[in-house]
Amino acid sequence: MHYWQTSRYDIDLSRPRVMGIVNITPDSFSDGGRHADTRSALAHCERLLREGADILDLGGESSRPGAQALPLQEELDRVRPVLREAVRLGVPISVDTYKPEVMRMALDVGADIVNDIFALRSPAAAEAIAAHPRCGVCLMHMQGEPKSMQAAPHYEDVAAEVRCFLEERAQALRERGVAAARIVLDPGYGFGKSVEHNFELLRRQPELLAPGYPLLAGWSRKSSLGAVTGRDVADRLAASVAAALAAVERGARIVRVHDVAATVDALKVWAHAGLPSWQA
Repeated sequence: MHYWQTSRYDIDLSRPRVMGIVNITPDSFSDGGRHADTRSALAHCERLLREGADILDLGGESSRPGAQALPLQEELDRVRPVLREAVRLGVPISVDTYKPEVMRMALDVGADIVNDIFALRSPAAAEAIAAHPRCGVCLMHMQGEPKSMQAAPHYEDVAAEVRCFLEERAQALRERGVAAARIVLDPGYGFGKSVEHNFELLRRQPELLAPGYPLLAGWSRKSSLGAVTGRDVADRLAASVAAALAAVERGARIVRVHDVAATVDALKVWAHAGLPSWQA
């Protein structure tokens, strides 16, 4: 599948796309507090677009390991004013949330994509997406929940289990009438997975292409990169770009990143060199 159908845009996936992260939070693991008010969040959106972002992903609640759930009204109050302005920027806008009420608000305001770390397991969340005629959705795998997911993640076969989960979640949406072209899958690197799980999943990522849906990969600045390099979160640019390229080489069509400019440049070189990638 070479495009992603969303509310206002059919996103061409014939080349890899860069999703820029906009954390409207005081406590995200790498940039918490830097874009927590509407003015600074919008300035960050504009900067990411100048750097070459194809999609912007707005999030009002941190999903870092150990994060506590945010009250609904607080998430609405963080996201709504930024989203109202961001939908005028001329690019697809994604909202990173698992709360059905936030999904409905975002789609009413004009968001193009819902990015759900819980893969729409809430019946009300699935209903919100199914009721919308076109919006895109990203379904992510996570073992457990943010506050406890890194306590003791366990798999018999991480790639097989992630693939099975994502395929089941996509099929559940299809049965509600959601077109396949609206669905993207995310293996959930760093979400309920050890360092070894994450890298095994990356090595075997082509196995996740079998169901036929595009893949989104989010490695940016994550702790597994720190475990390999010994670098603190602020010093993981090179590792993040390397992981993004590895994910693209293994078939990811969207990479979700903090460092847009460096990732865009790296992908331009990758494309110009004609490097191969797996295809679904």
